[in-house]
Amino acid sequence: MTSLDIEVSQVAKRFGSTNALDAVSWSGGSAVIGLLGPNGAGKTTLLRMVATVLAPDAGTIRLLGRDPGKANDRLAIRRNLGYLPQETGLYPGFSALDVVDYVAVLKEMSDRNERRERVHSALAAVGLEDDMHRKIRTLSGGTKRRVAIAAAIVGTPRLLVLDEPSAGLDPDQRLRLRDVMSQAGRQGTVVVATHHTDEVAAFCQHVLVLDRGRLLFSGTPHELATVAAGRVWVDEHPHPDAIRTWVTSDGLVRSIGTPPAGAQLVEPNIDDGYLLTTGPGATS
Repeated sequence: MTSLDIEVSQVAKRFGSTNALDAVSWSGGSAVIGLLGPNGAGKTTLLRMVATVLAPDAGTIRLLGRDPGKANDRLAIRRNLGYLPQETGLYPGFSALDVVDYVAVLKEMSDRNERRERVHSALAAVGLEDDMHRKIRTLSGGTKRRVAIAAAIVGTPRLLVLDEPSAGLDPDQRLRLRDVMSQAGRQGTVVVATHHTDEVAAFCQHVLVLDRGRLLFSGTPHELATVAAGRVWVDEHPHPDAIRTWVTSDGLVRSIGTPPAGAQLVEPNIDDGYLLTTGPGATS
């Protein structure tokens, strides 16, 4: 990563007695960055900070070389920011075209012809050419999600923040979304929170793993898989000391943990590394 569009240093956030984030530090740019973690790990809290929606209780954040704690800097960041929250809150009486055009206006795209071109381009990127004039209230959950994605990517923002973007999408739409995010990552920085490790392995250049507000891992998807090297094996029967065990499609029992003597070790994948990072066998 050649440029640092995001710099997070010792960031902390509390909600009541809960440590949502605990001294989290990381930096990145010019890439697609995957954010993994179980429910309640702090992923959405971190994304809301990167999206300038939420301020930290402690620590510092710099986005696109600016300080989001300063009003003028925050405005400049938002002109170059696309954000997809978990709950999109789209206006039901708007059409898909209206929603994306409204966001483009908020981003100060004042030239009407250029704005229309960018809005149509964003809608086409998520396959909504035939549905752009339909009211939001008439759309399925997955189609509403695509409208919100189009609103996030309109204008090709330099910083794109996506919270569970593939929720509710069918396999074809998820593949289309991968292409959208990959292209955005070549033009700027994308941070995407997901529960799908296969998506992270497929198109992310970097991955972060959060759990209980702490950053447990930062590296490439391959490096996350390597966390489980020498700790994954297959057998005909489950092992009582395995941390995780399941039956594979070929009928063998795949286990993660400390292998017994003579175990048939297999190549680990990103799921294995993630489970060892966040599961009961984690050493962090």
